[in-house]
Amino acid sequence: MKTNVFILLIATFLLGLSAQGQRASGVRIGYIDMEYILENVPEYQEASSQLDEKVARWKGEIETKLEEVSAMKKQLDNERALLTKELIEERDEEIAFERDQILEYQQKRFGPGGDLAIQRRQLVEPVQDQVFNAVQEISTAKKFDLVFDKSSDLMMLYTADRLNISDQVLRSITRAAKRNQINNKKEERDFDIDEAKTVEQDKATQERQRAIEAKKSEREAALEARNKERNAQKAERQAAFEERRKKLLEERKRKKDSITAVREAKAASRNSGTPTLDKKTGDALSAKEAALEARKRRKDSIIAVRKAKRDSIIEARKRKANPSQADGEDGGGI
Repeated sequence: MKTNVFILLIATFLLGLSAQGQRASGVRIGYIDMEYILENVPEYQEASSQLDEKVARWKGEIETKLEEVSAMKKQLDNERALLTKELIEERDEEIAFERDQILEYQQKRFGPGGDLAIQRRQLVEPVQDQVFNAVQEISTAKKFDLVFDKSSDLMMLYTADRLNISDQVLRSITRAAKRNQINNKKEERDFDIDEAKTVEQDKATQERQRAIEAKKSEREAALEARNKERNAQKAERQAAFEERRKKLLEERKRKKDSITAVREAKAASRNSGTPTLDKKTGDALSAKEAALEARKRRKDSIIAVRKAKRDSIIEARKRKANPSQADGEDGGGI
């Protein structure tokens, strides 16, 4: 705890010195981000991937052994009633031994001094040496007095981008790796041309790349927003269509149920002679029946008139055809 407080005080003092001392006494301070550098060193990333594969294989072996021990314990529990006390103790000792072996294997692979810690250290140390040499070179060229590692235990309360020399260190490491890979004069000329680029030019290229990425992200966000809006409108139209369809089906069902109810009521009325309709429906049916009755009476009256007229015409024709018969009938009557 005291060590952390001491480091914090030193960091606060030195960073304050960076703000004022650079103007007053000419002290120049910079910092690097080791995690950023490691993420951008291809050799480290490749070796780290291989180590991750080893770790996954080690974990798989441990899980397999644990499953085997669990199966042994389950089998013992199932057979415990059939075994003697000596056999049970022997099986328990065997299970305990296997568990101890698994714990030892875990410590061997993942313990503080295990294979993982050793290989991590072996993986990082070469890059750390390259970073140290690059920092020494850049500090000498740029006249830095202090350089910190942002990813270390030293707490950085504030870091200005202009003090970050991580890209310069990474460039120095990459330059050294490329120099070792030169095989002919053409590659050497290309290397010299690349070396002629300044750090400011590299930063400008990075800024342009970041701007391109930002525009790409904006386009993707706008496209996603349009897709969401289009999907929302489509869902709204679909919901409106379903609502209209539901109402139409309900209206059709009501009409069908009404017609069915009227027909059933008529059938029941004819069969029982007792009105079973409600007042409104009954009044409508009575009015309809009265209209039919009035129409029938008018029709019967017209038929009766026509029949009387036809009979009168027939009688007149008979008299005209037999006048003597008609007179005799009249005389006899006198």
